Amino acid sequence: MKKLSDNKIVRGTANIFADLGYADPETHLLKAGLVARIQGVINEQNLTQTAAAQRVGISQPDVSRLLNGQFRDVSVERLMRMLNKLGCDVDIVIREHGKRPRKPDTIHLVASIV
Repeated sequence: MKKLSDNKIVRGTANIFADLGYADPETHLLKAGLVARIQGVINEQNLTQTAAAQRVGISQPDVSRLLNGQFRDVSVERLMRMLNKLGCDVDIVIREHGKRPRKPDTIHLVASIV
């Protein structure tokens, strides 16, 4: 009979990319969140990957790669613009760590209706 190893289970953090030792894990987590939202919008709008690709201005294979987690070489800005082209407004809120300001600085990236 084979003895079970003495490996311990370690609870991860809220950032899997940090747990896996990625360089710049915060950016990877942000990109993953944006890609998840892109996938959600595509599903909500019942778009095929081909239709989504036409809307955001990339090829269908690129949409497929993006939705399969291959987004390392895609910038945060480009992902936000893709959301814009899918009809979403994107807001960036700037505030001090751990504080909820009365009026945060907000940058709006608004979808243009074509």
